[in-house]
Amino acid sequence: MRSVVGISETGSITKAAKVLGLSQPAISSQIKRIEHAVGGSIFQKSANGSAATELGKLVLIQAKKILEANDQLLMLRGGAPDDTPIRVGLSNIYSRRMMEVLSKAEMTNISIYADNSAEIAKCLIDGFVDIGIYLSLTDTPPDPMVEIIDKRDDEVVWVRSKDFTLSPGAPIPLLTWPGQIIHELMVQALERKGMIYRIAFSSPDFNARIEAAKAGIGLTLLPKRLVPASLMIANEYYLPTPGMPMMLLGARNDGGAKSEKLLATLRSRFMDI
Repeated sequence: MRSVVGISETGSITKAAKVLGLSQPAISSQIKRIEHAVGGSIFQKSANGSAATELGKLVLIQAKKILEANDQLLMLRGGAPDDTPIRVGLSNIYSRRMMEVLSKAEMTNISIYADNSAEIAKCLIDGFVDIGIYLSLTDTPPDPMVEIIDKRDDEVVWVRSKDFTLSPGAPIPLLTWPGQIIHELMVQALERKGMIYRIAFSSPDFNARIEAAKAGIGLTLLPKRLVPASLMIANEYYLPTPGMPMMLLGARNDGGAKSEKLLATLRSRFMDI
C-alpha cells in the first residue's frame, strides 16, 4: 500500500523506491501482485512519469484508508505510528565495513542504499536518504539542508593483482567509472605527472572493478585501510601519489531523534577507524 501511495506522490517507481528504501524490482513486484489481485493495471506511463489509471485511482483511495487504519492500530501501543526505517546512503566502497561495525539487531530498522559517492551526496540533497557516508574532495555540505556531522581523511592507494605487469612506456590501464571521485583522483594524479593512461575496464559496479583488478587487467584506487587480501598495494616508482579525499558523515537537518542515535553509533564505530 505504501508503494502505491509512493508512486502516486513521486510520479515514478524509481523515486518511490528511494523514498521507501526499497529496490525498484521490489516495488514493481508489489505493484504486479496488487494488479493481479484487482484484475487490471493501476499505473500507466505518462509524459511526467507514472500516472494512476481509473482503476488505480480507486486502489489509491483504499490504500490510503488501509494505511490510516494501520497507523491508528500502531498508536494503540502508545508509540508513534511512524515505523519507517532510517534511510542510510552508503558509498559502495564502505559497504563491507558497514556490515562489520553494525550488528543484525542494529540494522533491523535501517534501510541501506549503496551507490557511488556522487550519487549518495545527490540522494542527501534530494531527501532520498536521511544519512550519507561518502567520499568527497571537500568538506563543504552539498546543500543547506545537509549537515556534515563528522569527517576524516581517507588515504587512497593504487592497488593491483599480485601478477599484474606493465610494459615500459605503455599507457596505465585504469579500472574506473568516469564521474566518480576515485576516477577524478586517478586522472588528476596521472595528468599532473604527464602520464598517459587508458580505460581498460569501465563499470559503475564497484565489485566488478575489484574483480577486474583481481584478473590483473589494470589498476584502481582504494582506501588504504580497506585493501582486500586478494589485492596488493602497488608501490611502483612510476605511479604518482593521488590526492587525499575525505570520508564524510552527513545527515539531513530534518532527520529526527532516531537518526541522532544512529549518527552517534556511526561516529564511534565507523568514522573512528
